[in-house]
Amino acid sequence: MAFMRPPCRALIDLGALTRNVGLLRDRTDAEVMAIVKADGYGHGAVRSAAAAVAGGASRLGIAHASEALSLLGELPEVPIFSWIFGAGSDLAPAVDAGIELSAGAPWAVEAIAAGARTAGRTARVHLALDSGMAREGARIEQWDELVAVALAERRIEVVGIWSHLACADEPGSHETVRQTELFIDAVTRAERAGATPEMRHLANSAGTLWHPETHFEVVRPGISLYGLAPDGSNPAEHGLSPVMRLEAELVSVREVPAATPVSYGGTATVGPTRLGTVPLGYADGAPRQASGRGAWVSVEGHRAEVVGRICMDQFVVDLGPESTARAGDTVTVFGAGPGDPGVDDWARAADTVNYTITTSLGPRVPREYV
Repeated sequence: MAFMRPPCRALIDLGALTRNVGLLRDRTDAEVMAIVKADGYGHGAVRSAAAAVAGGASRLGIAHASEALSLLGELPEVPIFSWIFGAGSDLAPAVDAGIELSAGAPWAVEAIAAGARTAGRTARVHLALDSGMAREGARIEQWDELVAVALAERRIEVVGIWSHLACADEPGSHETVRQTELFIDAVTRAERAGATPEMRHLANSAGTLWHPETHFEVVRPGISLYGLAPDGSNPAEHGLSPVMRLEAELVSVREVPAATPVSYGGTATVGPTRLGTVPLGYADGAPRQASGRGAWVSVEGHRAEVVGRICMDQFVVDLGPESTARAGDTVTVFGAGPGDPGVDDWARAADTVNYTITTSLGPRVPREYV
């Protein structure tokens, strides 16, 4: 059976990703741990990881231990750090593969140690401090206990101490200063107890870009690798190049009279005008929340507003009464070219952040690498 090319695609500019990593690498003396979780923020984890390493990243970070295993065959020589696993997880495969794991509670230390004993090797562990996210890691009140439990395990080597910044993308916030001071205190306490960590890491993308005091030995940029600013500002202001361009083809063009209701519920009425149907919907990552909130696309270089509710598989755009567009014309949903809408335009329309736009891109949208 002949392969039918889908009428949509995400073009991934690996060269742009490599350049973004190089730019970030030039801003710090620390090693760069490229974060490629959530399938590389929707860009493809394996290809993104390879491009990041080409740009100067010397480590990789990926959230789930099961995700980390998928990278090993492609980049076997690059250290991989992972921080999410369940209490009942068999961590022997991860330890045996040399994946570095996070422990933020005594149970996690015990789970890693059990995996290490099964694997017959020592696990490389990063102890996690909750410095202000209330998400992962030990609070400072439980920190000394966590350190003691980890140092008592013969099969565990404490190679890192880490935490995560909560407000580094918010100008004027003093929380980053407070978290950094608490982090330094926790490291000092761990070293007094006998820990000799090789690396400390705290900085995310915002920390890497704007808070050099948080860099320590390793930084962990994520969204900035993909050419997007963590605060939703213009990426070009920071020298970043968006990596993803989302395209589709018009699958329908029709002329409609005045007062024509569009899509479910008839929440928008238009006309006389020409309407185009774009074969992407909320199942593909076009957020339904952006319906009626100013989202737009570019059709062969001409701006067209999204009208009516975004559906599961499609949405409708107002091409204008004078449009000469026809089925098969290229629609840029977001990109980085002059006159293109950006990821941040869609994020604002959906009242969300740019992270959710690329990570929500569905499996029906093929990634094409350039």
